[in-house]
Amino acid sequence: MLPRWPRGPLPCLQHRGQELKQQVDSLLSESRLKGALEASKKRDIYQRCIQLKQAINENKNTLQKLKKADEPTPVGNYHQKKEEEHSLLDKLTHQLQELAMSISRENITEIGELTEREEDDDSAEGDEEEDDDDEEESKESGGEEEETQEEEKQGNESHLQATSKEYTAVGNFTAQQAGDLTFKKGEILLIIEKKPDGWWIAKNAKGNKGLVPKTYLEPYHKEDGQESSEEGSEENVDVGDETAEELEVKQRTGSHWSAVRKALSEQINTVDVLTTMGAIPTGFRPSTLFQLLEEGNQFRASYFLQPELAPSQLAFRDLMWDAKTGTIRSRPSHVSLILTLWSCKMIPLPELSIQVLSRHVRLCLFDGNKVLSNIHTVRATWQPKKPRTWTFSPQVTGILPCLLDGDCFLRSNSLSPDLGILFELGISYIRNSTGERGELSCGWVFLKLFDASGIPIPAKTYELFLNGGTPYEKGVEVDRSVSRRAHGSVFHQMMMMRRQPQLLVKLRSLNRRSRNILSLLPEILIGSMCCIHLLIFYRQILGDVLLKGRMSMQSADFISNPVLATFPKLLEQPDVMDALRSSWAEKESTLKRSEKRDGEFLKAVFLLVYHDCVVPLLHSTFLPPFRWAEEETEAARWKVIADFLKQNQENKGALQALLSPDGVHEPFDISEQTYDFLGEIRKKAA
Repeated sequence: MLPRWPRGPLPCLQHRGQELKQQVDSLLSESRLKGALEASKKRDIYQRCIQLKQAINENKNTLQKLKKADEPTPVGNYHQKKEEEHSLLDKLTHQLQELAMSISRENITEIGELTEREEDDDSAEGDEEEDDDDEEESKESGGEEEETQEEEKQGNESHLQATSKEYTAVGNFTAQQAGDLTFKKGEILLIIEKKPDGWWIAKNAKGNKGLVPKTYLEPYHKEDGQESSEEGSEENVDVGDETAEELEVKQRTGSHWSAVRKALSEQINTVDVLTTMGAIPTGFRPSTLFQLLEEGNQFRASYFLQPELAPSQLAFRDLMWDAKTGTIRSRPSHVSLILTLWSCKMIPLPELSIQVLSRHVRLCLFDGNKVLSNIHTVRATWQPKKPRTWTFSPQVTGILPCLLDGDCFLRSNSLSPDLGILFELGISYIRNSTGERGELSCGWVFLKLFDASGIPIPAKTYELFLNGGTPYEKGVEVDRSVSRRAHGSVFHQMMMMRRQPQLLVKLRSLNRRSRNILSLLPEILIGSMCCIHLLIFYRQILGDVLLKGRMSMQSADFISNPVLATFPKLLEQPDVMDALRSSWAEKESTLKRSEKRDGEFLKAVFLLVYHDCVVPLLHSTFLPPFRWAEEETEAARWKVIADFLKQNQENKGALQALLSPDGVHEPFDISEQTYDFLGEIRKKAA
């Protein structure tokens, strides 16, 4: 009997796909039975939905990585079978999503009733019938809900009468926004009012009042009778002052406009005013990374693109010449990876009083204390039907704008064990009433790149839940109305977790070619993958000018090179960078294969393309100054750029446009076309 041929990867995946199809069909038929209407059965079906969806996603990922060369035996119609299998997995995913959504819709009524009961409990004033209902619900839900309802009941009673119980702080807490009270570990606080959302009104020994988180507090136990009597007299005095304060707090929660007037009188900033109005969620803050970008040049890509001098000041630390290859030497770094921004889900929306100009993600390398790289920005797109979902790298006609490219590279030589990637979701906005512009953070998340033993984290897709506040604040939620610390049944908690703001990011492992390309870049840099070939051209030209072509290494004279002088500006004007990408792609498509292998020839052609495209645009009087998140300005700039590129294509170069009497350009000094590397280094050292 002949031995059986081994089954290849694709047939194995097809067999696994049929097994998954049978399981999905069985689950769908089971969900249609009458017994599936029970709550316990719904939870079981929902859990199996999640497990099957994870298994299908694993099959999809494996299928995408398959190649025809991986098969031990020939497979007929390989690509067609692969597409059919992918379509089957997509169909199964869609069926599971519909089933999960139907279960969710059936439970919305139940969850809504639970929410209404909680709200009724909050507004209750000692009603015996509601207390009886609470007792029945607590018996059914178990011990956890009993504790929750006791806390809520205490919170409700505190709305009616002030409690003067003292608590001890178990940790340090810094005020996160206006109205919070800062305290230190061991400090004794007098609780004036307990609120059901977990933020209590407290008073410290100095008489300052504010909101404090209850998780930082524990009851204060008096050990000395004399101390308790003295503290009791102090409590009586404090209770006497509470009536006016309690009325003030209730008026605050009842009227947003009165709070706004109070905020303006106390000179609270715009974000606090908008939060008080309810125009933005409570976890929104002024963007931390945007403020760093506004402070100066030290967190921009142009800053990290410049070469760095060695401690001896006689050579460059991160730019060396390789005499054998005739180009710059590749330098590996401690961290070198590629990541893809997939999407953002359940991002809270601001109110209609704010017009959103841009939705974006800013990312940088971070060690928990300071920013260690440039801050890279990727703009998100969204659909009017799904405004709470952001996506990246949309399908467009022509080249994808680098500002929308979700594929990013990262390089760093930091040896910090806490090194990671800080993601900050942000919006640029304008207030309709005042015309004031600003930048808000919609949440942030930190992805640590190494585990406790120093091993890099695996390359896979990460589902990261966002935090509110700033990266230096802990325990702040983006939107307190959707709390992670949800009480109730397991199914209720699962539903609440699905509503949490989250960011989907995929870390990709590097192949040899990608690793070699990244090793030609500076040791610390974050940027867009679509521009990486242009950055390498710049680095190679930098090596030719500074290391290969200099007559004397001791000479510090200015170097006449428009590319080195102007290329860093392109990193701050992404539309001009896109123009260069488009022009280079068009020129590269006309080159022969042998010409593409010649590095020196490619650099010479790149220089010609750069002079024909970038230099005239940077000095054009028709090109408006670049302004972030101004739609009219961006459209006007791109129209000028598109018309210029079209004219260049028709005239086979920019010379005719430059000599034309219609072409008007800004005057420039020769120093603007020269590269002062010592000046750039001094800026970097500063």
